[in-house]
Amino acid sequence: MALAQRKQDATDARLAAVTLPDGPGWLTKARKAALARVSAMGLPARRDEYWKFSDPTALTDTAVIPADLAEAADREFAGADALMAVFVDGVFDADASDDLQAAGVTITRLAQAQDITWAGDLLGTLEERGQSPVERPLAALTTATATDGLLIHVTGDAARAVHVRYDRRDGGADVALHHVIKLDAGATFTLLESGAGAARFASNMEVDVADGATFHHVRAQGRDAGRRMNTHTFTRIGAGATFKSFTLSVNGALTRNDCVMDIVGDDATAHVAGACVGDGDDFHHDDTVFITHDAVGCESRQVFKKVLRNGAVGVFQGKILVKHGAQKTDGYQISQSLLLDGDSQFLAKPELEIYADDVACSHGSTSGAIDEDALFYLRSRGVPHKTATTLLTLSFLAEALQEIDDESLADDLRDRLAGWLDRHQS
Repeated sequence: MALAQRKQDATDARLAAVTLPDGPGWLTKARKAALARVSAMGLPARRDEYWKFSDPTALTDTAVIPADLAEAADREFAGADALMAVFVDGVFDADASDDLQAAGVTITRLAQAQDITWAGDLLGTLEERGQSPVERPLAALTTATATDGLLIHVTGDAARAVHVRYDRRDGGADVALHHVIKLDAGATFTLLESGAGAARFASNMEVDVADGATFHHVRAQGRDAGRRMNTHTFTRIGAGATFKSFTLSVNGALTRNDCVMDIVGDDATAHVAGACVGDGDDFHHDDTVFITHDAVGCESRQVFKKVLRNGAVGVFQGKILVKHGAQKTDGYQISQSLLLDGDSQFLAKPELEIYADDVACSHGSTSGAIDEDALFYLRSRGVPHKTATTLLTLSFLAEALQEIDDESLADDLRDRLAGWLDRHQS
């Protein structure tokens, strides 16, 4: 009882500091409903099952821990043909952004939304649906408090990708954003995201992929060492549709990326992948994934690779749930860590829950040091130790990067990884 009371007291204190943003009636209704969900569930605590590996205190406290700003660097995806939408400390920067118009897609800012029927029907819906069987109160808190975001309706083949960049100027900014993306039947769309966003950054993304549509998502989370971030992606995937998402994380004190995928149409494909590299005992990175198969003949893949050194901590929690009748399911899950010293940790919790009898599902999780035989082979042929270590580390990460369909985007992130590794190798 004492533990429950402490959790409730912490929730009440956090919610007492919440002021709902202004907005039209439908949006205010969705925000109030989300706030009620948070109050009923309570904010997460370390004793909760899906937070036992990660301490959520920095994400739930009323006070924000300041984070130093990273030095200016070349922008990710600078060469991509994409519309640019820039948020600075959570505020949309029109001067730095493009005119958000392109064939096949309609884009509206959440802060300027009025009567948008499709958004009113969708915003908060997938997040609420994703609260079962695992509660995700931080996602509901973001739905309630997000001050802005993008509402993207894809009606056909989008002429250009959209690149959402999250810049930082305020070392103590606390930001919450919420994006809603709806792809009509047969539509195609690519979303790019980059940047740290804030000292404490929260984002939700709800993606409704209709029958036969294709959604690609590539994200590079910023290099600010002290930032704390929690993101949630909720997606509903229709018949014959494709959803693919990849995230690269470098640096950061605490990162928690949740992905909840609901496959509801036959012959659909759902892939989620991630690569992270962390250096230092103040680095903690958590990927938590829940994929539900509720249709026939569908494929899902989870591919997560983490490179850790000097006391860094990596976490993976991934589940595949195959419901009754979801025959011919092909579910693949792999989580691996490369520990570059004896001080780092990788904590994994892979799960399968299957109620159909004609499926092919597998999961695997491993941790290990760099391959000494391979390292010796390269060194014996004149490759410097630092270069050899970088090459073997990139080889380890390759399977995750292969989940990016656009090779130019994959090359961009691969080059950035190589640069980071070169700078941080001893």
